[in-house]
Amino acid sequence: MSQVDPTKIQVQSNAVPVWETEVTFQDMMAEQLRHAPWLVLSAALHAVLFLILWAVIPVEEKKKEVKKAEMIQKVEEDVEEPPPPPPPETQPEETVDEIELTEQVITETENVETISEVNQKESAFDSNQWNSAVGMGGGAGGRYGGRGGKGGKRGGGKAYAEAIDAGLRWLKNHQDEDGKWDCDQFMKHDVEGEVCDGAGNAVHDVGVTGLALLAFLGDNNTLRAGPYKKVVKGGVKWLREQQQENGLFGTNTSHDFIYNHAIAAYAMCEAFGLSNYKLLKKTAQRGVNYLESHRNPYSVWRYQPRDNDNDTSVTGWCIMAYESGEFFGLTINKSALHLCETWLDQVTEPNGRHGYSKMGEKSSRKPGDHKVRFPVDQGESMTAVGLFCRFFMGQDPKEKPVMKKAADLILAKSPEWNEKKGCIDHYYWYYGTYALFQMGGRHWSTWQKKLNSAVVKTQQRDKAKKNLYGSWDPVGAWGEDGGRVYSTAILTLSLEAFYRYTKLIR
Repeated sequence: MSQVDPTKIQVQSNAVPVWETEVTFQDMMAEQLRHAPWLVLSAALHAVLFLILWAVIPVEEKKKEVKKAEMIQKVEEDVEEPPPPPPPETQPEETVDEIELTEQVITETENVETISEVNQKESAFDSNQWNSAVGMGGGAGGRYGGRGGKGGKRGGGKAYAEAIDAGLRWLKNHQDEDGKWDCDQFMKHDVEGEVCDGAGNAVHDVGVTGLALLAFLGDNNTLRAGPYKKVVKGGVKWLREQQQENGLFGTNTSHDFIYNHAIAAYAMCEAFGLSNYKLLKKTAQRGVNYLESHRNPYSVWRYQPRDNDNDTSVTGWCIMAYESGEFFGLTINKSALHLCETWLDQVTEPNGRHGYSKMGEKSSRKPGDHKVRFPVDQGESMTAVGLFCRFFMGQDPKEKPVMKKAADLILAKSPEWNEKKGCIDHYYWYYGTYALFQMGGRHWSTWQKKLNSAVVKTQQRDKAKKNLYGSWDPVGAWGEDGGRVYSTAILTLSLEAFYRYTKLIR
């Protein structure tokens, strides 16, 4: 089979070659140039259309601006809505609760001439708690919730109520016009009849004024309410005037001036808190601040500031001031209270006896025959102070067995008005009463019977001796220092134990 060579095949065609008929780029450009007038015309038409559209655009923008204006108008309408009306009760409450300080008992010299405070909430009160001691709608409860007795009924029955009323009347009748209780010159008020005896030491005016105030406050009298509110105002005014720039009430001229200050600070904390009286806050706070500046580093208190000497007696009053101040919203050094707990543990024997300046040490006595006339083994003063302070700081006998042992020791030295034995100690009876009331049970019931005999039945109740009526003779261990004002104030306070503080441990 023969093969054909394709290279030798020849084909003849009459068609024009492709490259001769193909339109080149140059030909296309030439053709377009021939139509150039039409392009110019098209561009002109497009320009006219663009101008027309441009002329239309502002109209559209004006529509958008109108929309913006409508949005702004809506916002303005929201802003211009009238605010809700003010609470209708606000103004009436401020008017009703305002205290005019225009009486001689309190005349303000500060920038604020009147007080207008409604339900001030600066203390640790629950809003649903009530304390009748706050006279104008204040809310307070907790440990201060039973002042004046529940429903106006005081504990202890008629005899106790009459004794308390008589004690408070005597104190009222022997208050000076400037508000203080004059420790050694109180009898100047006895213008008719037999003049009272029982003068105390003049250096203790601040202290006995504080005790008297506590007695009135304990029976539901405050700066705002109560039959003796003017008496309270007078005492508060005078104490405020005695306060120095460093917070000290009175002066430091006496050896044991810190007692006076601590009691006054305690009273001022209660007056501030129970009265719900904001203007007193600074005064009460400065009183607590001075105590803190006086306290020994890493320990507690005694007579001189920060000299590293400590005792349970002074510390007891300071604990009361701190606890009261904290309850009513003042600023305190809480670590100081922890150090107080440590101190009480350090001076307490296993049998429950609390010491004065060291473990198991009995109470102090003044130089001379004071210790002979008032033997320290006739009472358990420091144990009573320590036990009540433990309750006040929240300790529970179920968790602290030493507290029951302390209560047993106190009960074994119950109140007895016997001058020959030298066992009359109103200071001891005050703390023992409050400690065993908190203890309750047989401790309280047994002690209370003794209290009735030693205190209620020994009050001056002879109507023929009207200047003495309602007071107690200052024949106890510290009667020479505080005098009749001291004895009457602290024993009235003792009888108020039924309702002055509620049960601190439940």
